[in-house]
Amino acid sequence: MLLMKDIVRDGHPALRKKTEEVDFPLAEEDKKLLEEMKTFLINSQDEEIAEKYNLRGGVGIAAPQINVNKQFIVVHFEYEDILYSYQLINPKIISHSVEMAYLQGGEGCLSVDEEIEGNVVRYARITVRAFDIDGNKLKLRFRGYPAIVLQHEIDHLHGIMFYNHINKDNPFHIPENAKAIE
Repeated sequence: MLLMKDIVRDGHPALRKKTEEVDFPLAEEDKKLLEEMKTFLINSQDEEIAEKYNLRGGVGIAAPQINVNKQFIVVHFEYEDILYSYQLINPKIISHSVEMAYLQGGEGCLSVDEEIEGNVVRYARITVRAFDIDGNKLKLRFRGYPAIVLQHEIDHLHGIMFYNHINKDNPFHIPENAKAIE
């Protein structure tokens, strides 16, 4: 079972590396790792389990956050009565909106212990091409909060942290074409 001690923290070199694409079929150990990542997210959202194992709540996790140099991301959360639960391999954003969006309360990260204030401006809508755990090709569209979550995790695969998107001179700057998401 993955625990907070397994998650590397800001400053660890794994968080700044560009990850390697993965070939199919996936090795059994890779499938097991993807399942452990998903289980961590599910457990982190369960109050009793999270308290028992001292887990911070998370909606997404990327392989570099557990010091694995592979293009794996896992998201698991409910938004507007829809469950978004994906284990994505080699995900790529293949198109995006001109319109931008940001989370009104800012973003957080399992690998960043302190709160970093500022608007993390991202695309409001994205289309992602990826593979599932069995090697099936997927083409998924996301908008609003789910799009932001996916972009955050895909950024990890390229060594980009959420705070890299915050305007250095004016952290709470809102571009003209950006909308707030609660």
